[in-house]
Amino acid sequence: MNIKKFRGSRTCGGGTHKNRRGAGNRGGRGKCGAGKHHATRALLRGYTYGKHGFTRPQKIIVDTKTINISELDSRISELMHTGFAEEKDGVVHIDASGLGVHKVLGAGRVNRAMAVSAQAFSATAVEKIENAGGTVIHT
Repeated sequence: MNIKKFRGSRTCGGGTHKNRRGAGNRGGRGKCGAGKHHATRALLRGYTYGKHGFTRPQKIIVDTKTINISELDSRISELMHTGFAEEKDGVVHIDASGLGVHKVLGAGRVNRAMAVSAQAFSATAVEKIENAGGTVIHT
């Protein structure tokens, strides 16, 4: 290409004097369009396009299976039949960990003395079980 061809003319073949003004003439500033209209240029220059910079820490979702003491109390006969509960000396011993339950919550009423074993208990569950004459066993 002959570089001297348009020298001396006002716009050197670029049309009107307003045409080569701003970043729109070159398709944006910097790495703009790296994933779209300047993809080939970005590939040759080794740009990585996409989201970059600060990554917000993700919440750790812990799936803790819970059960209320009222549900344990209402299902005592079923639990005794399946082998997750047994009665000794008038106290029903319930293995909540065997049911796949991690935490026992305190919603509802306790009508019998229960000895419940689980990994965790809420404060109200401990209070209600002990008020009914039962015990709490942390496993």
